Amino acid sequence: MTPEDVFLVCNRAVIPAWLLLAVAPGWKWTQQLVHAIWIPLLLGLVYIWAMLSGSGSAAEGAGFGSLGGVMLLFANPSAMLAGWVHYLAFDLFVGAWEARDARRLDIPAWMVAPCLFLTLMAGPVGLLLYGILRMVRRGEVSLVETPID
Repeated sequence: MTPEDVFLVCNRAVIPAWLLLAVAPGWKWTQQLVHAIWIPLLLGLVYIWAMLSGSGSAAEGAGFGSLGGVMLLFANPSAMLAGWVHYLAFDLFVGAWEARDARRLDIPAWMVAPCLFLTLMAGPVGLLLYGILRMVRRGEVSLVETPID
């Protein structure tokens, strides 16, 4: 499979998970498929494959030490795929946490759905919106039930 093929498969594979989080966060299959770690683990395997298949073909000056270096890293299709899969895995992980946390706090799913959409499309913006929603509903900013000593 080419990096383009893997990109398309991964992009399409996460959409049902996001839909389940938005419309049926408490459903048995959502619990077993999305709230479990399976999808992020599978994406992690794809990430490793993409990193290994693109290793050794980075441009001169590519690296994580500067914005220009990162841009050079992502000029390689396999490295770009790895970066994209990184987003898919972590955004889905955060979205699943948002849905679980909202259920635990009795925040209605319809209120969380826009946060989930934004977490899918623009990860930190969705998390920020969920944090604001959570703060308004709870009246506090802590993510833990009791303070940590």
